[in-house]
Amino acid sequence: MTREKQVQALKVHLALNVHNVDRSIEFYKKLLGIEPSKVRTGYAKFDVQNPPLNLTLNEYSFNERGALSHLGIQVRSTDDVLATREKWVESGLITRDEMQTSCCYALQDKTWVRDPDGNEWEVFVVLEDNLAETSPCECGTKVVEDTSAAATEAVSCCGTEPIGVTRESSEKSLVSLHR
Repeated sequence: MTREKQVQALKVHLALNVHNVDRSIEFYKKLLGIEPSKVRTGYAKFDVQNPPLNLTLNEYSFNERGALSHLGIQVRSTDDVLATREKWVESGLITRDEMQTSCCYALQDKTWVRDPDGNEWEVFVVLEDNLAETSPCECGTKVVEDTSAAATEAVSCCGTEPIGVTRESSEKSLVSLHR
């Protein structure tokens, strides 16, 4: 009988392509509440302890958003969701709440922010899991950037129902409209 060696994982590594490393560093400093551990031309690394994450930003020229749906941090309670939201708001980030929402066949409380390249981040708690497949999926009404000032479009993380969103300014300040 052969025993497999258990690998002790230290942390997840996530490498994001970004349009502008300097702009993204400012966002991620606010999101994570820490300074980058390494900055080079076109590159930055955040060594996050809680949750354990090795996040790197790589400056890369691209025209569209990639295939990434969204990113998230699961926490233990709604109080943790609200505390994270307050920290983000105090840092100057624009947040969007989804409380008591059915997402990915689970009842969740969550709040969202968007990075300078359009990547959506959520912090969420699962209140009830394994909902029936017949339950509606109202996954995160992600903001979709549009260059026209009159644009009012968004999609859910499941990629279905359009939801209204307006572009507030050329600085990409977004305001989510209620359903």
